[in-house]
Amino acid sequence: MKIHLHEMVFYGYHGVHDEERKLGQRFIVNFSFETANKHDTRIKKLEDTVDYTKVFTIIKHILENEKFKLLENCANTILDKIMADYPELVRTNVKIKKPSVAINGNLNSVEVEMERTR
Repeated sequence: MKIHLHEMVFYGYHGVHDEERKLGQRFIVNFSFETANKHDTRIKKLEDTVDYTKVFTIIKHILENEKFKLLENCANTILDKIMADYPELVRTNVKIKKPSVAINGNLNSVEVEMERTR
């Protein structure tokens, strides 16, 4: 089974530059997770699966309450926390998009993508 959480928007204080960490900005997150297929037929109620509202809450807490200089560190923190909390997950994937990039040039956004498997 795969579950995808698309385009979650959070306001966080992440970036290499002091101003980014002081003023903050929007971040758009996509997160996917997967369990072993052999368990799919046993899913009858919420307790039989991974509650994606709890996954959302973990991601929200990390993005809105912690500060990272690098999106890569933020992505690693999300993946490590969710993989630790949900041992039934066999794969996770996170994409963090930063729409407002502090760069001297024309760039719509930057996005970091990372994945974990067991």
